[in-house]
Amino acid sequence: MGTFWSKFWGQSGAPDIVDPSTGMTAREKRLVQNTWVIVSKDPVASGVAIMTLFFERYPEYQALFSAFRDVPREELPANKKFQAHCASIITALNSVIDALNDDGLLEATLVAIGERHRRRGQTTEHFLNLKQVIMDILRQALSSKFTEETEEAWKKTIEAAYTHIFNGLRVST
Repeated sequence: MGTFWSKFWGQSGAPDIVDPSTGMTAREKRLVQNTWVIVSKDPVASGVAIMTLFFERYPEYQALFSAFRDVPREELPANKKFQAHCASIITALNSVIDALNDDGLLEATLVAIGERHRRRGQTTEHFLNLKQVIMDILRQALSSKFTEETEEAWKKTIEAAYTHIFNGLRVST
């Protein structure tokens, strides 16, 4: 029975005990999972919103993406290669959300993401800039549901994810 409650609550049955691997309580994990359902309903549109804002704020980053580096920014939302990449971002975030209660899976998934991005020349700075964009899109998409508690839970989620992604960025080949 303890295993069931551990999976359900993310800890030993108490929703306010902090999980040392993520720094989150079970209540925060559920809050993230419940709000993510809203954002992930349309993965392409959500991903396009994230990447469009990312390139608006950091236009130089578009050059890092060979599949659509030469596409004018205003044409990106309709570009199928861009849409495919955007959907993959939401898929990666789905993996994070789904693995919040499985530390080993969370770590393996995110280290691999970091390794792939290191090979493409991306840095911790790129990810840190992306974090603010993601938070802004969540704020916009969730509107009144983006409370202070929701914001804090999402910050912890992204920080936990980035810990592992940054480990993958640092791995030497």
